[in-house]
Amino acid sequence: MRKLIVLAALFSPLALAQAVIEVDSHAVMRLPSTTSVLLLDRLAIADNGTLLIPSGLTEIRVAQLRLGRDARLAIAPGDQVLRLEIETADIASGAQISARGARGSAEKPALPGRNLSLRLQAVTLENLVLDARGGTGAPGYAGLAGADGKPGGCTWGEASRGHDGLNGGDGQPGAAGAQVRLEVPQDFPVEQVQVRLDGGSGGQPGAPGAGGQGGVSKGCWLYSTDGARDGKPGQAGRAGEPGPAGALNIVQF
Repeated sequence: MRKLIVLAALFSPLALAQAVIEVDSHAVMRLPSTTSVLLLDRLAIADNGTLLIPSGLTEIRVAQLRLGRDARLAIAPGDQVLRLEIETADIASGAQISARGARGSAEKPALPGRNLSLRLQAVTLENLVLDARGGTGAPGYAGLAGADGKPGGCTWGEASRGHDGLNGGDGQPGAAGAQVRLEVPQDFPVEQVQVRLDGGSGGQPGAPGAGGQGGVSKGCWLYSTDGARDGKPGQAGRAGEPGPAGALNIVQF
């Protein structure tokens, strides 16, 4: 019955849903992307469980949060800041809030880490990893190999040299780390939160194309024309530039 209430609330567009979400140990659950604001009485993610937050959510308020050992709250990249407010929380060792950017591809650039505004009030904390690094740039394309040269005749004709290989493409730049605002009480153990806001690494350089083989006469018994030179290999591309690091703003109340 509880699950039905949760699903009915979550599928209401732009709804403020008051519900309970529980993710079992080693299970993965994804929230639907039909609402932008979510109110939860209780959110519990058991040991090694994962809850996926879609990019369309921009505000989540949780009255009671429980993150088990190595539990993960995984937030999809998005253009808008995600506001996450927690009234009371019990966070076990190895728990993680991840808002990492996405790796780039041949069609799309790397995406930056999701900007976050995180407010924690009454928290029992062992340690917490807050990971909002930028996405890795796409690798450069591999250079095409040069075509082989044509062979000469056995007694006449000139073999052609192999064509040069093409250069590899440059790696694409990494994306920026996120901008994170962390609001915590004066006595909050900030040193027990590990924040990672590095920019994404640049894409790997594209491999050079091999040079084509020079033409060589084949099947000749007594005489053959001279073979031609091989083509030159191309040059490797350059590695992409890393993305800029994000920034952390801690506000104590």
